[in-house]
Amino acid sequence: MPLACAPFVPDGGEWADPKGVLMVLEVTSHDADTDRRDRKEKRDGYAAAGIPVHLLIDRESCTLTVHSDPEDGSYRDSPSLPDGASVTVPAPVDITLDTEPLKEFAR
Repeated sequence: MPLACAPFVPDGGEWADPKGVLMVLEVTSHDADTDRRDRKEKRDGYAAAGIPVHLLIDRESCTLTVHSDPEDGSYRDSPSLPDGASVTVPAPVDITLDTEPLKEFAR
């Protein structure tokens, strides 16, 4: 099944209904609050919203973390792999990504 992306623009405000969102892909910033915001707060917010998969590309640690199976505001599964690894993104997305090209963008 092809993976299609479409822009999502809420009607207003900073919060939108997550219904229908299958996955969020996040790339860490280089800001001072990256650990708190990108690695913890956003992850927890996506899990609380019931978003099935959160793929975090961490430029500092050169890893990819696939958070999945949200339950009670937390992801129950969160394997981390090094940049360049073949990453399986679970259902409902159900794809395998070759992340070798990401190595040139780390740090």
